[in-house]
Amino acid sequence: MLKDEDGDGKAETVRSIASRPGMHGIAFDGNRVFLATVNDVYVADVKSDGTFGDLKRIINDLPDGGQHPNRTLAIGPDGMLYISAGSTCNACAETNPESATILRAKPDGSSRTIFAKGLRNTIGFDWEPSTGKLYGFDHGIDWLGDEEQVEELNLLEKGKQYGWPYVYGAGEFNPQDNPPEGITLESWAKQSTEPVLGYTAHSAPMQLVFYDHDAYPEEYRGDAFVAMRGSWNRRPPSGYEVLRIDFENGKPVAFEKFLEGFLIRSQDGSYGYLARLAGIAVSPDGSLFVGDDSNGVIYRVSHRDGKRMTDATSTSSIPNLIDEPTPSKVAYALVDAKQEQAIRIRSDFENGKAMPVKYTADGDNASPQLSWAAPDKAKSFVVIVDDPDASAPKPFVHWILYDLPSNTTSLREGLPTESILQDPKGVKQGTNSSGSTGYTGPKPPVEDGEHNYHIQIFALDIPSLGLEPGETREAVLDAMEGHVLAKGEIVGTFDR
Repeated sequence: MLKDEDGDGKAETVRSIASRPGMHGIAFDGNRVFLATVNDVYVADVKSDGTFGDLKRIINDLPDGGQHPNRTLAIGPDGMLYISAGSTCNACAETNPESATILRAKPDGSSRTIFAKGLRNTIGFDWEPSTGKLYGFDHGIDWLGDEEQVEELNLLEKGKQYGWPYVYGAGEFNPQDNPPEGITLESWAKQSTEPVLGYTAHSAPMQLVFYDHDAYPEEYRGDAFVAMRGSWNRRPPSGYEVLRIDFENGKPVAFEKFLEGFLIRSQDGSYGYLARLAGIAVSPDGSLFVGDDSNGVIYRVSHRDGKRMTDATSTSSIPNLIDEPTPSKVAYALVDAKQEQAIRIRSDFENGKAMPVKYTADGDNASPQLSWAAPDKAKSFVVIVDDPDASAPKPFVHWILYDLPSNTTSLREGLPTESILQDPKGVKQGTNSSGSTGYTGPKPPVEDGEHNYHIQIFALDIPSLGLEPGETREAVLDAMEGHVLAKGEIVGTFDR
């Protein structure tokens, strides 16, 4: 806790008030504070003197850190807690679907889902004041060259994928890695959202904050500032600056160097630095605080004399790609079958009875074993598992499989989470409400009591829905409409 006792813009006292190994992220919400380590999130009351009460752990199972262990936190306009979980590697197929994502949870730590994925390391993110849209600055892949990959400014929207690790920039393919068998780079690119702007490669964007005060000139209102920590493997080096993102009418249009001079070039052509910037925040008086983690210093940047800090500018290598999102409809009722013929489903639990714990998130998180009889003329099957008892989203989707061939009338326990399965071969899995592909087990809030989990199987008169892997429940339902020959359902319950 840093206190400016006399109001001169300098902190006279420094006091440590909370500590846990690897603690990094911090977010205030009224008289509460949230703090994050690699795997945990804590909440505490903020006392009248600014110190914290006892830390209460509300999340204990965030993904392991690997190459990117630092978590950042923010409370969104929706009152939800947003958590950045960077990738464990430079570019690889992650084993934990929550790695390389932005996560969202209730402030008590429950109902955690993947908000956006395919993000290598989006440490800095914030909401644009006039539109309420979420923007984040993602770290590009290393070892592709001095000019590759640009640092990506993304408009982050729920349920979208942003390319990493196989696609970057404006649909460019990463030559070092290939997607899982059955998925092409072209299809991965088609499923991914491109950045809205790109900045000099390897500049290392850290914290990002929008400016909504009046201590700086009016032209800065609504713009974003980013602490750029600086490259470690680029020649010449890049970053080591505070970057201003110019927003017009709520959309980013250009970059400008706001605070620089930390990178020094010697007469022999070598480079050194005076600071590596990591954090940035807006003071209540409208000045900026900038954290330098190489010197253990926080700078205060105030405005005077009506002058800009610098007139240097940097242009983007990627054009503005923002389009207004179209609202998606929500499907609550499943399509009707053409015939009265029902599909009889069998599992290792009785219809309407408790599911084995191994199928839940508190157990092995394994998909359930299922078998059924193939109706006449069936050419493919669809499996949908959802929870209509969830408060939001409603229903909460736990599993989607489609394009199951007509000779597939059983599924073994614990299928992998790949978007295209090899056993049964060619079967596609959709995106669940947690934001991952494949099966995610039940984990209802403790206070809710028992939830009912509906396992539904549909027989279709077409061999394929013609959809890409990773589609949503809504898209699958739309594609099924008019093609359902028969359907069946079994319900399992779970109470934590």
